[in-house]
Amino acid sequence: MPTAIEGNATTRTLMLRLAGARRLTDALFGIVSPDSLYDRPIAERHRIVFYIGHLEAFDWNLMRQRLLDLPAFHPGFDNLFAFGIDPVDGGLPADQPRDWPSMEQVRSYVTDVRRKIDDRLDDPELCRRAPKAEPDADFDTLLNVAIEHRLMHAETLAYMFHQLPHAKKISPELAASPVPSTLLAPSSPASGMIDVPAGTATLGLSRTERDAFGWDNEYEVHSVEVPAFSIDNHKVTNRQFLDFVEAGGYQSRDLWTPSDWDWRASNQIDFPVFWKMTSEGWHYRAMFHEIPLPMEWPVYVSHAEASAYARWTGKCLPTEAQWHRAAYATPEGPERPYPWGDEAPDPQKGNFDFSHWDPTPVGTFPAGTSAFGVNELVGNGWEWTSTPFQPFSGFKPFSFYPGYSANFFDGKHYVIKGGSARTAASMLRRSFRNWFQPHYQYVYAGFRCVTN
Repeated sequence: MPTAIEGNATTRTLMLRLAGARRLTDALFGIVSPDSLYDRPIAERHRIVFYIGHLEAFDWNLMRQRLLDLPAFHPGFDNLFAFGIDPVDGGLPADQPRDWPSMEQVRSYVTDVRRKIDDRLDDPELCRRAPKAEPDADFDTLLNVAIEHRLMHAETLAYMFHQLPHAKKISPELAASPVPSTLLAPSSPASGMIDVPAGTATLGLSRTERDAFGWDNEYEVHSVEVPAFSIDNHKVTNRQFLDFVEAGGYQSRDLWTPSDWDWRASNQIDFPVFWKMTSEGWHYRAMFHEIPLPMEWPVYVSHAEASAYARWTGKCLPTEAQWHRAAYATPEGPERPYPWGDEAPDPQKGNFDFSHWDPTPVGTFPAGTSAFGVNELVGNGWEWTSTPFQPFSGFKPFSFYPGYSANFFDGKHYVIKGGSARTAASMLRRSFRNWFQPHYQYVYAGFRCVTN
């Protein structure tokens, strides 16, 4: 009798993707020095040890009863590693390394969870069983949730580890040398703005697209009429943002909202978190090396910093609908799945899907240009919008993960679109939405501006 993996092409694909996502996160943990696994690189986040246990605990808690019909074997760890932290409430975790289990205990739990999940998934009947109490918790959906949750954390881990001192990281062989000059050399397209005519932007995903996976906040598909606007040809670069810094933008209170100013002043934030002032001038903290500030790389900043820069230029951040229209609409009318067309993401279209540890100069990937001529909207850094993260009409929370999106419909988070160098290809789909609160600096998020 064939196993589920041998007998069902979709199941086989999902299992292979899950295995690939595991290899990816295992490799990420491998870049951290063993004596630093209890460190907390970002004050608002858990210690690294939590994430080692969390990825497996999430899969186990998601599938154990709904899909696998297995008894709990370590409920204490199932609970300890269940939930992460949203860095929005202002309170910082105060736990100490001694409060966590030993690494031997955590890795034993990880090994046991994987073995139990894989042994049970290798069941020819499993993928054909209809869910009982939760109709949306079907086999394919749960596997997609497990895969993309892990891939999201691969990006979270990357920007967390970016904040670790270089001495606490072990460079992979390909990253052992300084950043190649080809990734530092100026290659940006001419600065300027692209006119986008009035028209329709289609946001969201249709529930009738049975072969497409989407998170709950991606539903329901709808159209928005967008007036004409102009948008920056490329993401704002370090060079452009340096002009803002040197012009005193961080000291000009009128460029910041009251809450953004209070955050900036109380935390003494005077430049982007990836930058560093040295006796030799501005430097950049790349993943494995400190280098002179690469002027043509996109700047990574918080929503508050991006908004202040936009006001300084007399522009504003795009709405989610404006960003969609610039990225996916065409002069002829029909919209595209990707800015460049129908083809699936590949290395010629942009800096994404774990291609690089760091950004590349803007303009490196002309093949990724949208139909209106807007450069690199997908990859090389998420892009902030001015749109608060809210549900689309017809939103229904996942029955098995009701708080995934709904917990953040609070007016304190903003939508970001596009993707970074550390964003998986599957999450470059048009409907995917990401979000963060405005005072979080660490994510690989840049921006571009619009005029209306």
